Amino acid sequence: RIIKAVVKSFKYFLGLKFEVKGLENFEVEGPAIIVSNHQSILDMMGLMEVLPDGCVQVGKRELMFAGSVGLIIYLGGVIFINRKSTSSAKMVMAEVARTMVAENVKVWVYPEGTRNCTGDLLPFKKGAFHLAVQAQVPVIPVVYSSFTSFYNPKTKLFKSGKIKVEVLPPIETTGLTTDDVSELTDRCFCLMRETLFRLSGRPA
Repeated sequence: RIIKAVVKSFKYFLGLKFEVKGLENFEVEGPAIIVSNHQSILDMMGLMEVLPDGCVQVGKRELMFAGSVGLIIYLGGVIFINRKSTSSAKMVMAEVARTMVAENVKVWVYPEGTRNCTGDLLPFKKGAFHLAVQAQVPVIPVVYSSFTSFYNPKTKLFKSGKIKVEVLPPIETTGLTTDDVSELTDRCFCLMRETLFRLSGRPA
């Protein structure tokens, strides 16, 4: 909560405004998997605008060594995964599934797997959806509008702007099996991409 308060204050210095919709969709009984698009470090501020209590993130192990950012997310309880080791990642995710159910926590995952500033979505990795099906918990999509109109690290563009954040209704996984993971992934991808374009004022 301390980290949340500090990070949220940064928006005033950067001239960012957030418009949030759908927070009631976090109000599900029990644990859940939350998935969102991932554009830049600015996502951290958007995350703090909507982050529900009892929620932890999953991130790549390399972030542990990202200076002050790494320290902040480590103190925030992020679960780090070594993506270079498939067996290690699978073991961690299996443990996450057990812990999530036992301790009734929500887990936040970025299914694109890396930051993406193109204004579109990268193909989703299936880990988050395997995790949801394994634990039989709902998937809650969260979508941030595109930052490209006011932030572009390649051209060093940065100015004030408004970020729209929308929490979509939960997608149930009760009764689904491993065979349904690909369809679940595709369904979530299409829904989030359509929402991204709508929030960003782009045609579908």
